[in-house]
Amino acid sequence: MGSKNSLILFIITLAIFLFAETAISPIIASVDPPTVSDDLFLSQENKEIFKNLQKESKKKYVVVVTGYSSSYDETDDDPYITASGEFVRDGIVASNFLPIGTRIKIPALFGNKVFIVKDRMSPRYYYRVDVWFPSKETAINFGVHYNVEIEVVD
Repeated sequence: MGSKNSLILFIITLAIFLFAETAISPIIASVDPPTVSDDLFLSQENKEIFKNLQKESKKKYVVVVTGYSSSYDETDDDPYITASGEFVRDGIVASNFLPIGTRIKIPALFGNKVFIVKDRMSPRYYYRVDVWFPSKETAINFGVHYNVEIEVVD
């Protein structure tokens, strides 16, 4: 009788171990935020207010901001071509956590200037933005800036 109870206890323990995560974990629904097209009950005035609120709400991140240049020791085998295939230029940034083409602002360091993510960094860096500079000296003088808030423009 003891071995039968042990077997039952083992099966129950195994079942709990295998299925506990799905039984306990909450169900998370993917719900899209309302859009202006969801206007069944919105007056024209409220539609305008809603549009303005959508424009004003931007994604913000706190990151490390560094500088880089088109020098061979900082880039891959073609230092003047970005990961997106474009030539480097003023306003280009490298980042791994934002999609290529994302437009951002770095208000604390550059005011309202808009940068575009066109390049990638070493995989060891994630929440970091690397601003392209025309010379290595300028990039080095720019330094490393910690806890900088960036805004995604679109």
